[in-house]
Amino acid sequence: MNMAMPVSRLRDTRVTLAHGGGGKAMRDLIEDVFTAHFQPPGMEDQARLMTTALQEPGARLAFTTDSFVVTPIEFPGGDIGKIAVCGTVNDLAVGGARPLWLSASFIIEEGTEIALLRRIVASMVREAEAAGVRIVTGDTKVVGRCSADGLFVTTSGVGVIAPGCDLRAEAVRAGDIAIVNGVLGDHGAAILAARGDLALSTTLESDCQSLAWLMQATLTAAPNIRAARDATRGGLASALNEIADAAGVGIEIDESALPLRDEVKGICEILGLDPLYLANEGTLVLFVPPDEADAALAAMRATPEGRGAVAIGRAVPRGMVPVVMRTAFGGTRIVDMLVGEQLPRIC
Repeated sequence: MNMAMPVSRLRDTRVTLAHGGGGKAMRDLIEDVFTAHFQPPGMEDQARLMTTALQEPGARLAFTTDSFVVTPIEFPGGDIGKIAVCGTVNDLAVGGARPLWLSASFIIEEGTEIALLRRIVASMVREAEAAGVRIVTGDTKVVGRCSADGLFVTTSGVGVIAPGCDLRAEAVRAGDIAIVNGVLGDHGAAILAARGDLALSTTLESDCQSLAWLMQATLTAAPNIRAARDATRGGLASALNEIADAAGVGIEIDESALPLRDEVKGICEILGLDPLYLANEGTLVLFVPPDEADAALAAMRATPEGRGAVAIGRAVPRGMVPVVMRTAFGGTRIVDMLVGEQLPRIC
């Protein structure tokens, strides 16, 4: 990124259908806005990749893909480009993989500002560098007005799982400790406030961040981590229910231990929402054997992404209800999967 950028040949200020037509206008858009910043290894129709990490006996490839349709495209704490990189990196990281390469595909609505595209691409480059990954291939399509609501981004990611690492929800056992790396619900609350429909005034920012380095540090300190999930759509509640169902265990969490900002609690109280179902884009939950819980917490708290790490509960023998929460009043409450869509176009 310290290389001198070529002189721009793109004079348009907004995307037109010609920018998706396969000719000179499209080439100028791709070279000026995308490849000049991503700097992929060559300009073929595929990326050709090598890594010594796969030469270790037992190493495996991890592969994931995701699409992003967040509204608004730019929001406090991030944008659609940053969330696209973080979301795909985190999907690899919670499986124990070291993320290495990403692809990025853009569906752009006619009339979108070129300046907005430049900001999104710059954001993706910054986040990819911070996460230690490269965006090595991609695609661009332009559609007519009112066909894509501005910009959609699809990213796919490839990483390497080291020999001996096998994080699976099915591996969780009764007694394992549930740990989150930080506050819950910030992304969902920040997006809701940023849409401006409810005249909410808040300084909340999305928790959007990559968790690759946090996971690698935690796996080094606590190599017997059972499973991890990033609590995105559906929030913490849905992630816990998925793990409980896969492992055939119950999960009990403690309401008083949940890390929630007062602003998030306030927004949820006003709107009748449950913060356990609000989306997160930089928060994960993992399960670890009791004898490694302190080591996992210490390792997480030593990273910028895990300073607020806290144990929130534990796995227990399966009961009638997969996930329950012990409330501040001394009772218990069922924590079910999210039913319906609490907040659409969140990521």
